[in-house]
Amino acid sequence: MPSGPPPGSPGPSGSPGRAVARHGWAQALGTVLAGLVAMGGVAALGLWAAGAADLPDRAFPRVVVATFVTSVGGAVEMSGDAGELAATDAGLTVMPLSVTLTGALVIARGFLRPLRHRAVVGARELAGWAGRIAVLWLLALLGAGFAARQTFEVSLGEGLLSDLGDLFGVRPTVGFTTDLPLTVLFGLLWLAGVLVLALLVSHRAPLPGRLPGLRTSVRPAAYAMVALLLAYVVVGVVVALVVAATRDRPADTFAVLLLGLPNLAWPALTIGLGATWNGRVEGPFGLPMPRVLDEVLRTPDVSTVNVGTLAERDGRMWWLLVAAAVLVLSAGFLMASRSSARLPAWLHAVRLAVALALTVLMIGLVGRVSAHYGLSVLGIGDLGGGLAGQVFLRPRLWGAVGLALLWGLVAGFLGALLARWAGGRSRRVRH
Repeated sequence: MPSGPPPGSPGPSGSPGRAVARHGWAQALGTVLAGLVAMGGVAALGLWAAGAADLPDRAFPRVVVATFVTSVGGAVEMSGDAGELAATDAGLTVMPLSVTLTGALVIARGFLRPLRHRAVVGARELAGWAGRIAVLWLLALLGAGFAARQTFEVSLGEGLLSDLGDLFGVRPTVGFTTDLPLTVLFGLLWLAGVLVLALLVSHRAPLPGRLPGLRTSVRPAAYAMVALLLAYVVVGVVVALVVAATRDRPADTFAVLLLGLPNLAWPALTIGLGATWNGRVEGPFGLPMPRVLDEVLRTPDVSTVNVGTLAERDGRMWWLLVAAAVLVLSAGFLMASRSSARLPAWLHAVRLAVALALTVLMIGLVGRVSAHYGLSVLGIGDLGGGLAGQVFLRPRLWGAVGLALLWGLVAGFLGALLARWAGGRSRRVRH
């Protein structure tokens, strides 16, 4: 009768006495459900803090689902209907990155958990494990796409516009639906990005035998960039908690914290690097943003947002430059500390420059915001007046990427020198 390996002998993982965790359909279902529950919980709490629980027609659950859809890159389309005598116009493009980040961390942890304590993993085995998660994630995207649909009736307020609405029986509505093909496409791409990045960042996760070079060339830079982004989020959390404790309306601050903190923290990284964003806030609507940013954006024309224009209204904004210098240099030191000591400093600089440029490119793509709404009755209102609003914020992308390359070169080189100095000092202390 065959027997298993004796106690203490190396198992399939290559480590004595450690069993390989299972990664079948049950484990994949647990990973997907954990991600959905975490993302739904954060979205629900954030929307509740923002007052969305008071929406009519029991719309709150569907708004939560729509928030989940947008957090993974899905497309939610705004729609309006005001009859033959009126017109509506609405649109919304934004990713609630607090929800996005929560889901990415939870799913990445579930994906990596069965791979711990493994020296190597086969490409077929890894593809099978990721494929199970992807199939269940696809079902979740389909369900969310069909559920994220709702219509609301819009109040015309008071005055002439309201009188015309009553006279002609106009009952304007606005709602949202999901573009299902785009939601599925971008939702699956989002999942693929999370799983690939999880493999690149985790130093415990095995890589297929044909990709050993990624362990030394890509993994340290990927880890440093994820640490940099998380550091900005942590700083943002601390600032948000201080604001909530010292100012009025803490619920608004918690809404920002739970829905869009990275939407503010990560662009702050690019602004600290010297990048410029363009934007505008018009009408009664606005972004959940610091007051100084709202003041910069509320101008007749398109506004320029950089460290200079922000500092004109609040001198403390110069600290964005200091924070960027300290944290990017720390990322360079962290990357060098996890790389081979024989790697030349110039190569550290090139790798950090490329990694930081890709990170800033990602921030520019996912951090942009666009929203507008307008209504007119018999041409009165002209999709404007008190019932209209426009908000947008977008980066000067390639300028930001170029600045990131320069910062990465400098911080990568200095970080490598600092890591060597720290390593040499540590060896001298041990001796």
